[in-house]
Amino acid sequence: MERFFLELDPPEEAMRSWPHVVVVGGGFAGLKVCHALARQPVRVTLIDKRNFNLFQPLLYQVASGLVSEADVASPLRQMVGHAPNVQVLLGEVVDIDPEARQVLLNGQHLGYDQLILATGSGSTYFGREEWRSLAPPMKILEHADEIRRRLLMALEEAEQTRDASQRAFLQTVVVVGAGPAGCELAGALIELMERAVRREFKQLRPSDCRVILVDLVDRVLPTMAPELSAAAAGHLEGAGVELRLGMKVEEICPGCVRLIGAVGVTELEAATICWTAGVRASRLGLLLSEHTGCAVDRSGRLVVEPDFSIPDHPEIRAVGDLCCYAHTADGKPLPGMAGPAVQAGGWVARDLLARLCGDTIAPFRWLDLGSMAVIGPWYAVADLRGLHLTGRVGWIVWALAHLAFIPDTENRIALFSKWMWQIATRQRTALLITGRPDQHIGVDVGLFRATRPQRSG
Repeated sequence: MERFFLELDPPEEAMRSWPHVVVVGGGFAGLKVCHALARQPVRVTLIDKRNFNLFQPLLYQVASGLVSEADVASPLRQMVGHAPNVQVLLGEVVDIDPEARQVLLNGQHLGYDQLILATGSGSTYFGREEWRSLAPPMKILEHADEIRRRLLMALEEAEQTRDASQRAFLQTVVVVGAGPAGCELAGALIELMERAVRREFKQLRPSDCRVILVDLVDRVLPTMAPELSAAAAGHLEGAGVELRLGMKVEEICPGCVRLIGAVGVTELEAATICWTAGVRASRLGLLLSEHTGCAVDRSGRLVVEPDFSIPDHPEIRAVGDLCCYAHTADGKPLPGMAGPAVQAGGWVARDLLARLCGDTIAPFRWLDLGSMAVIGPWYAVADLRGLHLTGRVGWIVWALAHLAFIPDTENRIALFSKWMWQIATRQRTALLITGRPDQHIGVDVGLFRATRPQRSG
């Protein structure tokens, strides 16, 4: 098997002997690793199938037209590619050879001395993959674009529809999943619909706007304290969101969601259906498990050692949503949020550099910064290590925390200005309908090779 290295161009002579660290995934954890290793005596290759870092927690604001795609995404090359020892490659890693210490991407084998996997997670439909095209998830920019396109197109159709029942159908949205993403999306969509209908559509009635939040759990935001869940539920219901909790999604058909619960079977007709209910780790977890025998949990996350390595392969580490790290004080795995991913990425980079110098650092200790969710304008709930905040104070804390985590200063300024504009005017700046129907479902990403013309003679 050919051992193919993509050298820095032009490579500095000193770098040829430096250890080669391959980082797969440019999300929260992978980007933090690269920032920590920039201008250090290691050669870093960052691989991602997208050429940008996506601030996933704000995707619901793209879906609801509050901000645009560029406000929540930043080009990786501009963020870390300027460091002389960091190379950024566009492509998808499709295989890993732990024995040869190689990854396969774009038909080439790339060798590594240290491998850090930070490929995150995607959506799962619990074995009903056929639902994906009917109820788009919200994990990438294209998903948020598709949700926004479907909702706005439904409102445009409703404006020209004479049949009252059809208009009500077109003005109905079902959101599956009552976690933070589902609650945030439901709150944003009901506000968008009611305000747009009241101010900009002439034939529609705000009373026909319905957003229905569905989940099998018995309360929204089930991982938060019960009083915060109650506050969030009260605000959502006050804003017009209908809660259907304790009900399982039995079937999704075009324009229809069938639920089953203690009261029996319920069918909800809606022109727009969104999915935020399930999370699965990147497929690289199962792939590496097949090659090494490393255990994975039921979500496909790699069960890692205290230093985030996999058993018998200290040169391979997994961070972020791809790892199941249960070496915490309470034995509970790290939650799949930005804070733990950033902390883990920084610690792994520091530990790697220390080991190269024959040194050690203190064991990883996660600082739990809490969790939060924004439910509407000027309203959020936050659980900050036992300190519970709701309403406007919660929103301010939420806004400051998210602005702090955004890695790009330009995006930070743009988001802050758009939030203030929306609060002052209630106007949204990204309500464009573009593209073709369903073009963002099953979108292909990665490197596309250009074809050279065939010349005769």
